[in-house]
Amino acid sequence: MILIAIGANLPDSHGALPLATCRAAAEALRSLPGLRLAAVSRWYRTAPVPPSGQPDYINGVARLEGDAGDPAVLLAALHAIEAQAGRVRGVLNAARTLDLDLIDYDGIARTMPDPVLPHPRAHERAFVLRPLADVAPGWVHPLLHRDVAALLANLPSQDVEPL
Repeated sequence: MILIAIGANLPDSHGALPLATCRAAAEALRSLPGLRLAAVSRWYRTAPVPPSGQPDYINGVARLEGDAGDPAVLLAALHAIEAQAGRVRGVLNAARTLDLDLIDYDGIARTMPDPVLPHPRAHERAFVLRPLADVAPGWVHPLLHRDVAALLANLPSQDVEPL
């Protein structure tokens, strides 16, 4: 099981609103070689983390099944989808047209090379865990050995609302 977090809070390079961009990104995951899009969560409106004057985000999670080979190859494919939506990498936590994060790749745990797996901050983010629970309610963090419900229960209240 491969879990991809999807988020956006700016219109894409064609003017599509964040929800449309996120939906298009989920559809684009269907074209990844060796993988099948098995599920997409509900979409959530979330406040920026850390708090800022940015617009709210739209967030979701996709669950893929299959084998994409090296996780770095999959990450490069995700970056290509982001680029098609006009994503420009710059300042950390900046507003963005599309963000695709590789959260988990078949339970692999690694600190290098990129990507670090599981995603190093996923367990701290309700905007990842709430939609992740929609598509993989039994998911257990590969390093912390805690399920998604327990991880969510230990987070402080965060502004994550289903659309």
